[in-house]
Amino acid sequence: MTAKRPLIALLTDFGTKDFFVASLKGVILSINPDVRIEDIGHEVPPFDIGAGAFILSACAPVFPAGTIFVAVVDPGVGSGRRILCARTERHYFIAPDNGLLGPVLERERALELREVANPDFRLAAVSPTFEGRDKMAPAAAWISLGVAPASLGPRLADYRKLPVKGPVFGPAGIRGVVLYADRFGNLITNIPAASALKLAGAKRGGRLRLRAAGRVLARRDAYASASEDEVFFLEGSLGLIEISAREDSAARKLGIGPGAPVRITAGP
Repeated sequence: MTAKRPLIALLTDFGTKDFFVASLKGVILSINPDVRIEDIGHEVPPFDIGAGAFILSACAPVFPAGTIFVAVVDPGVGSGRRILCARTERHYFIAPDNGLLGPVLERERALELREVANPDFRLAAVSPTFEGRDKMAPAAAWISLGVAPASLGPRLADYRKLPVKGPVFGPAGIRGVVLYADRFGNLITNIPAASALKLAGAKRGGRLRLRAAGRVLARRDAYASASEDEVFFLEGSLGLIEISAREDSAARKLGIGPGAPVRITAGP
């Protein structure tokens, strides 16, 4: 599944001021100097597994087939938690087994799931505080050279998932939660926009309203169609309901973030 010049994509909470990201790249290039490396980003809020999982799941579908993803948001580093290598129909994913791969593997079913455990495919010296450099980056580099996931370690039957559940559909509307707040302060929920539009159609053209943080918000078609300072909701680029504010931060205006409950109803 790997391309002639394979691609490794990195996502971490390391930031870019320290030596951490450069170390991952140095290890990868030492093993495979011809590999391409792309940065998804390194500004995941520190230790925020949910944010990292959301970003990975949101961007993975648009990457080329054969991409090898290394995702490191790892507050349990050195604790004995497993390191995973997942192979799907399109991609490879290497990450700690802490829920980080949960959302993306719900979208891309794992055809093969392995524990990264074989010492032949890690650095000779392993630090308990930097397994991203010493175990995950080498595993990705070896896969880019054609090593099969089966060589990395034993097959696994399961992996950790995040506790966030899907939206709840009922006669009174759709209940969901905020999954992620982006840098603009937009609040992305777990409610599919198609389900909300279906609810409006079932109410014979009923007007959709979203309730969050004690406020009732109206629907708009685009950011530019909202009035100045208005907080509203719309269908975002991921096909999910998104709460936004015209040229402002909805997260700040409403005082909520990931995990906050929301509800969509339809009526006259």
